Formats: sequence, structure tokens, C-alpha cells
Amino acid sequence: MSRVLLAAPRSFCAGVDRAIEIVERLLEQYGPPVYVRHQIVHNEHVVRRLEALGAVFVEHEDEIPPGEICVLSAHGVAPGVKENAERRGLRVVDAVCPLVSKVHAEARRYADSGHVVALVGHADHVEVIGTRGERPDSTVVIESAEDAERLDPGGKPIAVITQTTLSLDDVASTVDALADRFGDLKRPAADDICYATQNRQDAVKEMVAQGATLILVIGSETSSNAQRLVEVARLQRAAATLIDGERDLDRGLLDGHTTIGLTAGASTPEELVQAVVARLAAVGYDDLAEIEVAREDVHFRLPREVVAS
Repeated sequence: MSRVLLAAPRSFCAGVDRAIEIVERLLEQYGPPVYVRHQIVHNEHVVRRLEALGAVFVEHEDEIPPGEICVLSAHGVAPGVKENAERRGLRVVDAVCPLVSKVHAEARRYADSGHVVALVGHADHVEVIGTRGERPDSTVVIESAEDAERLDPGGKPIAVITQTTLSLDDVASTVDALADRFGDLKRPAADDICYATQNRQDAVKEMVAQGATLILVIGSETSSNAQRLVEVARLQRAAATLIDGERDLDRGLLDGHTTIGLTAGASTPEELVQAVVARLAAVGYDDLAEIEVAREDVHFRLPREVVAS
């Protein structure tokens, strides 16, 4: 019998839920257009749906006409971005994930207390660009253990912070390399790591442990956490691929696999998961079991600019 193991948790995290709800409520309150700096979350399906409602996504705040609403995306921005938006007379609404804001605060605190801030993450990721912008002269992005070996702190103590969408496993070798080289350093707190990132990766590992030989990850190419779920599955020696959840499945992907694991990145809506479940059932994968590794009950408050209903 062909079966599907369905990861739990999967899909939207609290930060993504909050960011999308902020844009939706602003559209309800003020009508279109509502401008959003950068994609609100890294999912093409979500972005297209919000565009249809009247959201306008731009890559720079200078593209927004004075006086209009400027929503800052869930990934966070450097302080200069917000200052520039306010200087231009934009009505700034902060949809940054509170977990990202917490890491920004740590970057400021460590840098201001004389530390070199080692920011473990992907240098070209929008979250890392924003975090580094808090204290650019004191912050060095560390992408690998090799980067850790090359770091020259100039005699200053080191404090480590991380991109929130990397798991404990993702950052462990790099943080260990820093510790091996410099000894005493301020390590990232466990709650710097996004709970959703860790839970979704743990669910992938458990699905493989329970026999899944192919992991399908629903998400967009631009989603760092969805891409990482594919990598985690492959590290567990399962086949894995990223799918968008909207198009028909390539039947060739399924050949030779009787147990398939299905999950979705933290910016992927649940409706796409259910669409893929239906497509799999239609081709014979109709034995469905949910694999739950954690329960998520995290909720973040909306900003004051958004009227709660």
C-alpha cells in the first residue's frame, strides 16, 4: 500500500500569520494600495493573493509615494530603512517577526558593549542584511566554519547571534568552530532559533525515521527555510524535492517510493498542502498518517496601527 506521512507542524508559523494578517487588515481598513517593502513572506502564492487584494510589493521604500502606507516585511530591515521611510513621510507599519526583532536587539546590545558580533547566516538573505544593518561596523557575517577560522576580532570579545530560520543543527558546526578558536564567547540563546524552523526540521527527520524514502517540500524557491527542509531530508539519506504545490505532480518523482513524506515551509499556506494531499490520493497514495513532533500555540500581537476586530 502506498502511504503519505504528513508532517506536523508544517506551513505557516506565528510570524508569517501575523505579517499576512497585518497586510490584510490594512487593506480592509484603508483600501488599496497598501505598499509592502519586499515580499511580505517568501511565498509566491501568498504574494499573488495579496496583490489581487491590492497590495503592492516594492524592493525599496523610495518607490513608495509620500504619505502612503509602507509595511516592513516579516524578515526585518536595517534601521536606516525605517528612518528613510519616515523621513519621506511614509506611514510605516512594522510586520517584522518578533523573533527577528529580538535578534536585532541582541546585535545592538552586544555591539554597544564592545563585542564583535558574529552573525551566523547567509550573507545575501534579507533577514541577515537587516540584522547586520543594526551595527554594520561591529558585525561580521559568518556563513561557515571556514569563515569562523578567518575571523579576526582585533582582540575584542565575540558574541554570536544567528539568522532565525537556521536550526540548531544548521549553526552548530559554525558556532563550535568559533568556540574552538576563541574559547569564551557569548553563544546564541536557544530561543534565537525560530521554534518553527526547528520543529519543521525535526518532523522531516521523524518522517524519514518512520520509513519515508521521498520527502516533498512545498514552498517557493525564495524560501530559505523550505530549501533547508529539502537539505535536511537529503542529509537523512532520503530523496527530496521542492514543489510549489500549485502544479500537477511529476509522476516520475514518485516512482519507486511507497512511503512519501509531505511537509511545507513556514511561509506556505495550508491550502497548498491539502491540494497536494488530494493529488497524491488520486494517484494511489491514499493512506495518510500525520507525524506530530511538537504542538505550536505561539501567537504574536498585532501592531497598534492595525485595528483588531
